[in-house]
Formats: sequence, structure tokens, C-alpha cells
Amino acid sequence: MSNMPGVNLRPEDVTALRRTVRGPVLEPGTEEYKAECATFNLACGLRPAVVVGALDAADVRAAVRFATEHGLPVAVKSAAHQVVSAAEGGLLITTGRMKGISVDARNRTVRVEAGVCWSEVLPRTAEFGLAPVVGSAPNVGVVGYTLGGGQSPLLGRTHGYAADHVRWLDVVTADGESRRVTPDGEPDLFWALLGCKGNFGVVTAIEFDVFPVARFYGGGIYFPGEHLERVLEAWRAWLPTVGEEMTSSIGIQRLPDIPVLPEPLRGAFVVHLRIGYLGSAADGAELLAPLRAAAPALADLVAERPFTAIGEIHMDPVDPMPYFDRSLCLEEFSEKTVQALVELAGPESGCTLANVEIRALGGALDRTPRFPNSVASRGLPYTVFVLAPGDPAHAEDLRAELERVVDGLAPWTAERKMVNFLSPDEATDAEGMRAAYGTERYERLAEVKRRYDPDNVFRFNHNVTPA
Repeated sequence: MSNMPGVNLRPEDVTALRRTVRGPVLEPGTEEYKAECATFNLACGLRPAVVVGALDAADVRAAVRFATEHGLPVAVKSAAHQVVSAAEGGLLITTGRMKGISVDARNRTVRVEAGVCWSEVLPRTAEFGLAPVVGSAPNVGVVGYTLGGGQSPLLGRTHGYAADHVRWLDVVTADGESRRVTPDGEPDLFWALLGCKGNFGVVTAIEFDVFPVARFYGGGIYFPGEHLERVLEAWRAWLPTVGEEMTSSIGIQRLPDIPVLPEPLRGAFVVHLRIGYLGSAADGAELLAPLRAAAPALADLVAERPFTAIGEIHMDPVDPMPYFDRSLCLEEFSEKTVQALVELAGPESGCTLANVEIRALGGALDRTPRFPNSVASRGLPYTVFVLAPGDPAHAEDLRAELERVVDGLAPWTAERKMVNFLSPDEATDAEGMRAAYGTERYERLAEVKRRYDPDNVFRFNHNVTPA
């Protein structure tokens, strides 16, 4: 019998499951189970009743059918950068063994299977001088990132969200059937899948457009934290003066004292300006001059780079760690917003958060794509992400500090949010989810959910409950 609460799986049930799939079937209490359930956020562990390490779509179909026959809800994990539920008492399907990648350079499309990370796609597309709408952290999974919208620090303002460029998705729905979902074939499910994370099934493969981009001018400039107000004010004034080929963000960072960081940054309080520019280095340097003049820099790492170095714009952490986070979108970024940020996270604030990040959106991120999708943040000019790494034993204090900053930005906060940045706390709040999508969009999603997953089999996610 399973030792998970409320689960009545008999040994013969698990034996039968093993006979129907080619990949490993793992139960609690083994090192293999522990490794298969590993997550990027160590504060968000997975504790399913049973795990299926899928080798292909046939394994996924068999796992979903087994789960529904035995009354088990289903969770899905690829790179595990965004786990919002422990999946306790459920069946976990891991897709990390599904690594197929094919690049069609002539048609500028890429097809990937469910376990592929962007870091595996980038060298393949770079061979042809092509680039996907990849995000700030190339080590995340392609499918999860795209299903949540997918906002790029380089191509977003010229090309929109990653979800806007999907051609088709192969999906195993709650009935255990595989479907090729296209804008023409099943437009409602296509619309819902792209923007609503894992609510409607297990995506086993996806095809998307890529673009002829081989290089960029970008990276980060680190200013001493005491110049926060000057840098924020300069950035605020500068943003309306640049075109869509320029993408930027600012991180107010209290960096850890670790050897991997160079000496001026180690353990420092910094303002990290991030730049991604698609024009020439000369033009980029000219555009950047007012920001470089805003304050003396500790380190200026902006340079011409190959597209494969896109991760060097944000320098996101790559090693698993425990953390808590919150997010919001801003309707505006005014002088008063700058003042509030200085009071909340500046040198005299007492703030302990590792990162308070403001990303400027706009451009193509505001435009409706050729094939509409359910991305909720379209039309919002800024998104904010706040991060508090730390031991789960201190969760209460860490959450309180996140709350203080989020509450302090309330006068400028939009109701809708960027789904890929929703924290576990936000994603498990039913009213919060409705607000994050907006009522009209949420109700349409709930209706699609009713049609394709009426029993809410896929509920260990940013869940939209069936209408």
C-alpha cells in the first residue's frame, strides 16, 4: 500500500502501472524517487504517491489513464522551476527524459519535446543564426515557460510573448487521449493552453517560430546601492525615449557574499541595470549614455554578445536554493513610485530581500497576436518580482518582508499579473487567480476547463477550477 495519506494504491496497482509504461515508476522511500522529485526551489518539495518518468507520449497517456482510474490527481514536472504544490497524494509525471529537438531552418520553426530546456535549444538554433523568444534564465523548461506566456529580456518588445509564436501543441488531456492542438483545429483549447500553465493536460511536444537574430548588445551595469534614486529616476525618464528594439529592467539587489561573484559585487548592495538591444553596439552605446551618466558604476558588463549568451543579461541564479517570492504588475512608474521603491528597498529601508526587480514591458508585448491566447499580462507596462531566499524555518519572516514591499507598491498595482511569476502562495489563492487573469478571461478558461478536465485532474498548478 502507498504510505501517502488518503491514497489507497495497492502494490498490485503499481505493478500494473509498471507494465504499461516504459519509463521508471517510483514510490516514496527510495533515492530514485527523491531525485525524480527534486525541484529548483528547495522550499517547494514534491511528495506524490507515485512517479512516472515518461519516455514518450505513450507513457504520458498510460500514466494519465492510470491516474484517472485510481482517482489520483496529476502533476507534471520538467525542469521544476515553478512548483506551486507538493502534489501530495497524486501521480507525478516527469518529462525530463523527453529530449527531442528538431530545427527547420528553412521554415524558421523548432519542435521540442516536453523535457527540453532552453539551454539545449540555443546552440541548435544558433547554428542557423536563429533565435527563440527565450527568457532571462535559459536553464528553465521550454514548455512550462511558454505555457505561462514567456517574456524575453531581448525579443519580447519586438516579437511579443513566446506563446504568441506557437504553431501547435501535442497534448494528453484528462481522458488519456493525445491531441494535436492548433489555432484552427481546437481554437478554444489552443487559446487556453497558451497563458494558463498546466491546467488542461500534459503538453508532450510543441512547435514554435524562431527569428533571424545572431547577436545583441547587452548585459548588466552594477551601480552602488546608495545611488538607487538617481538610477531609477534616470531610467524612468529614459524609457519613453527608446524604441522596441531596446529592452531593460532594474534589480535592486543585496548580493550574497560568495566566491562566484567578483570582488566589487561580492556581498554588495547594488542597483543592477539590465540591457538587451537588437541594434548595433555603437547605437546601443549612444542610447545607453544617459544611464551610464546617472551614477558611477561598480561594474559595466554591457557588450556585444552572441545570442546564446542571453542569460548574461540578468545573471539569474542557476543552482537550486530555498526561496519565497511575490510578484505584481504596475499600471505606471511615476516619480512617486520611484520614491516608494527607495523607501521600501533603498539604502535606509532596512530591506533584506535579495532582489526587487522591475521589468519594463510594452511594445509587441501589448499587441494581440495573429492567433489569440490567454496571456493575462498583455497591455501592462511593468512587472515586479521580489525574491527572498532563505530557510523555510524562517518562512513567516521572509513572507512578511515580501508583503511589506508588495503592499507598499499597492497604489500603482494592477489586478492582473504575469502568470510565470506567480508564487505558490499566489497560485493557490482562488480569488487571487481570478484577479490575476481578469474575470472575463478567467470565466472563459473555466469553461474550457469544464470541457476538457471536468474533474480537475490537473489541479497541482496555477489552478483554474472547472465552471
